[in-house]
Amino acid sequence: MNPIIALLKENNIGDAQINEIFETLTQNPLAAMATISQLGLPQDKLQLLMGQVMQNPNLIKEAVEELGLDFSKVEAAKEQLNK
Repeated sequence: MNPIIALLKENNIGDAQINEIFETLTQNPLAAMATISQLGLPQDKLQLLMGQVMQNPNLIKEAVEELGLDFSKVEAAKEQLNK
């Protein structure tokens, strides 16, 4: 299992909410980060999660694929951020 998904599940974040987070991430990464910060994760877990995302963006791709979402939307969102 993807470590991002595993960390969310360890902290009692349900499958539907995880899917919603990654769906938001594919459309608006900044909004997804705000959503993640509002999940009520303990500060150390939140920092770990954000660190994983920043150090290994490939984990996002793996999680999106594991959840069966469309990664091309992530790429499009990333391009918009770079403009």
